[in-house]
Amino acid sequence: MVGHVVVIGAGVYGAAVAAGLASRGARVTVVEAGAPASGTSGATFSWTNSCGKQPRSYHDLGVAGMVAHQRLAARAPHSDWYHEGGNLEWAADADGVAQLRRKVATVAEYGYAVRWLTRAEVLALEPDIDRAAVPADEIAYFPREGWVEPTRLVGHLLATALSRGARLLRDDAVVDLDMGPTAALRLTSGKRVTADAVVNCAGPHATRIAALAGLDLPMRNTLGVLIYTSPVPVSVARVVHAPNVHLRPDGGGRLLLHTHQVDAAARITGGRTRVDQDAVEVVLAAGRDLYPGLRDATVESVRVGERPIPADGLPVLGRVADMPNFHFAVSHSGTTLSVHAGDLVAAEVLGENQDDVLGPFRYERFLPALSAF
Repeated sequence: MVGHVVVIGAGVYGAAVAAGLASRGARVTVVEAGAPASGTSGATFSWTNSCGKQPRSYHDLGVAGMVAHQRLAARAPHSDWYHEGGNLEWAADADGVAQLRRKVATVAEYGYAVRWLTRAEVLALEPDIDRAAVPADEIAYFPREGWVEPTRLVGHLLATALSRGARLLRDDAVVDLDMGPTAALRLTSGKRVTADAVVNCAGPHATRIAALAGLDLPMRNTLGVLIYTSPVPVSVARVVHAPNVHLRPDGGGRLLLHTHQVDAAARITGGRTRVDQDAVEVVLAAGRDLYPGLRDATVESVRVGERPIPADGLPVLGRVADMPNFHFAVSHSGTTLSVHAGDLVAAEVLGENQDDVLGPFRYERFLPALSAF
């Protein structure tokens, strides 16, 4: 029987797993190398969606993740970290339009909420957009999508776990891990912790934790650059994916801006991450072209997050067959999936079979010896 569980990482996944475990009566210790939500979870676009996820099992997991956010927000007091404002997306050229049409057709066939809007309908939703920046038609609208304020979500989930007796060890990384019948962990502080089970929620550092347990977890992490504006008198109510800029509100009148191109402007030199300022200005200029009210906006901050992406792009979730007291909760799209998938992993740690949902996302798919099965 599992009595004590160590959760490694206090981002969205770690907090969700800890809350799920504690709510089921387990004794939980969360070990975090820094501060809660100080890693990837604190530097993410945090767009809640299942738009374009393949295969179907991944899409369905994303949809269930969106529903889990809705349910949590409905029952949790002061849950205004969750915003379901929808998502607008359009393309600038024929290839982009064709790709968008294919995506819309696929998710519509799955029963996912989507419809095409005209320019006039978009301006009714987002009146501060420059009408010249929007095509006459073929703007995809995904009304159930939105975004999350991840730091506040992590705070709520950790508070839930702590209120049920969980313990948080912060600023203390795991440096050694012995996965015997009873797991033994050694931390940078010299503390030693034993547990009946361990859950690897270490995000971009999940490979290192897996290696300590004797497992090879292939990852292809990438850097993501996020640009936060100063407060501006511009009305933006939803996620917007325009051809040259992606943006959403970020509270206090600020906007959060991103493009895939600006991600390439991040460099790690001497252990420090730097972002080319010219690339940041290009993104801000694209934001001003879309929303003229941004003309007086300045860049308040730039954050760089390391996206944890397993080698095949799919989540790694649940128990390890040959090491049943070691579990994973690692993926891209962590904000969307965390509340739902984290709770499924917590249930499985405590003995509930989750093969029906977690089966496609097991660690064993990376093992060559199992590839023939």
